[in-house]
Amino acid sequence: MDNRQAIGSWLSGPRAAAEEMGVDFGHRGKRFGLPESGPGSIAPPGRRFGALFVDWALCVLIGYGLFAQGDLRAASDWALLVFLGLSVLTVGTVGWTPGKRLLGLRVISVDGTRISLPYAVLRSVLLLLVIPALVWDRDGRGLHDRVARAVQVRI
Repeated sequence: MDNRQAIGSWLSGPRAAAEEMGVDFGHRGKRFGLPESGPGSIAPPGRRFGALFVDWALCVLIGYGLFAQGDLRAASDWALLVFLGLSVLTVGTVGWTPGKRLLGLRVISVDGTRISLPYAVLRSVLLLLVIPALVWDRDGRGLHDRVARAVQVRI
């Protein structure tokens, strides 16, 4: 292996280097028995970020209107608590937040059933910490989903 190949494999990451050696990882969600595309497949990152943006905007509006009474700084503080409550209640009961529903997403457990309430609480708290949501596995799941044994799929 020459230096260019070594540097190229380092820059492209371990998955690309393993695939060059012939390792087949399959499509995202294959190890959970999820389809490659369409309903039930792993949700794409763009939709997940879009749903998060919609949910956050809704929580800021609720925080501003109900609790902050005109104080923008207080509205953002309240938005965190509103987001936590919204996420726990909606994901823990019906499997989606308003933003996820609007963009056609759902949160389920890795075995295909509804996520339990304790896991919904754990997932929501880790999501508020932000960093766990930015660390992804090969299926595109954030660390908050891995810990909660959850996966976001298209509906």
